[in-house]
Amino acid sequence: MVSAEEENRGRVRLWRLRSPRRPRIWFEILLIAVSYWTYSLVRNAVPEQRVKALHNANWIWQTEQALGIAVEQSVNHAVNSVTWLIVAMNYYYATLHFIVTISVLIWLFRRHPGRYAAARLVLFATTVVALLGYYLYPLAPPRLMTGGHFVDTVAFHHTWGSMASGDLKNMSNQYAAMPSMHIGWSLWCGVTVFALASAPWAKILGLLYPAVTLLVIVSTANHFWLDAVGGMVCLAFGFGISYAWYGELPYRLPRQVGPGRRREHGRRPLTA
Repeated sequence: MVSAEEENRGRVRLWRLRSPRRPRIWFEILLIAVSYWTYSLVRNAVPEQRVKALHNANWIWQTEQALGIAVEQSVNHAVNSVTWLIVAMNYYYATLHFIVTISVLIWLFRRHPGRYAAARLVLFATTVVALLGYYLYPLAPPRLMTGGHFVDTVAFHHTWGSMASGDLKNMSNQYAAMPSMHIGWSLWCGVTVFALASAPWAKILGLLYPAVTLLVIVSTANHFWLDAVGGMVCLAFGFGISYAWYGELPYRLPRQVGPGRRREHGRRPLTA
């Protein structure tokens, strides 16, 4: 049988494992690089299932029309008529998804090391559960629908842009639109900046970023707006995993963690 002392030691070790600690830059760079490589590999290894993906897209589009909430085509055509705006959105879709997310991770690492690991866990758990969505529910983006009359804005304007269309389309799974990680990641960035930034202008940008991203993914016909809902559900799952492990939302954890410092919030070690 396990003695009370041994049981308590195990609890203390678990508490220490769950406590925020100062991140190591070499480990974080390696972790992010390997994780993104694995995510891309798995995402693109999921069978494309073209017929099923197009069937699911038609079902979503018809359901939205029946409910009177099918706004994607109107937005796509309206924004596509303004060349400078849609070209800017093509580049936005292709680049900011990575640039902003990495920038927020770096900001957290430097300014909020005590909250970094918990916030990073939210992002990672969100991304992992999204892979399950790609496998279970292949979905064609609106621009690939047969007879959908959507404009593929990257192809139409001959823009360098999304890996999901144009010259780079063969490098990415075309039928992994549900859930939208553009929304999952941008909302994670927005919530993080809004919760932790001190400057009012930064908080405003935090709120605007996921809202503008939603407009971009719909305008470029890369997603239905319901894909964004899927991204939000994945993010909620990510927050749930982080909360279950750390006992607090990332933003309520101590900002700084020094050697031997105990947590200011959350679980404490149990004593006999």
